[in-house]
Amino acid sequence: MSLTGKVAVITGGGSGIGRATCLQIANDGAAVAVWDWNEPGAKETVDMITKAGGRAIAVKVDVSSAEQVAAAAQRTRKDLGPITILVNNAAINYLISFLDITEAQWDEMMKVNLKGPYICVRTVIQDMLDAKWGRIVNITSSSTQLGASRMAHYVASKGGLSGFTKALASEFARSGITVNNVPPNFIETPLLRKTTTPESHKAAAEKSMMGHPGQPEDIAAAVSYLCSVAAKHINGHTLGVNGGNYMC
Repeated sequence: MSLTGKVAVITGGGSGIGRATCLQIANDGAAVAVWDWNEPGAKETVDMITKAGGRAIAVKVDVSSAEQVAAAAQRTRKDLGPITILVNNAAINYLISFLDITEAQWDEMMKVNLKGPYICVRTVIQDMLDAKWGRIVNITSSSTQLGASRMAHYVASKGGLSGFTKALASEFARSGITVNNVPPNFIETPLLRKTTTPESHKAAAEKSMMGHPGQPEDIAAAVSYLCSVAAKHINGHTLGVNGGNYMC
């Protein structure tokens, strides 16, 4: 599904789901701005895109900083053009008992996972309004449907992002902009390996419906579809990519 002529921003594009999404969107023909705090990872993603014949730039940015996001958007427009696709993927996560979560830790989770997408949307949406066309896809989490122990701060932030998705979808529905979200479940990423032991990883695979984790490319394919012209009548939708581990 061609995205030729479009300019996409993918946050957290330096690894995992973000990198796979960058590669997929670039393969679909869009120019891609890889926004990530991990600058070496972002540059690696760009190298992969350019070696395949695509256009991409790497931008080091903290999505929770309005000043850095504004600067990143300005550079993206200068180098690639107006932004009409935004994938809010950048996030942080770590396991901790609810009783041990400090106020500072709670605030940091909300700052990156929820305020970050707000800042990014606020910064780029005028480009979409001017073009009368835009796609926003938020990467949320199946934990908002299932719950997850020792992840209350993360689940709350992703639940907020899911609600944010629906609010934006409603407000901008007649502006040519669609807003949807994809909640991954048990996807083989660096973050998954960081937050699980080999034993728990194996146990989760055996318990899962399909017997194995999904891959970042599975999420990227879903995001690509939601960004396409073919998905023009899909708005405010939750597209679960979870191998059947939950059905709703």
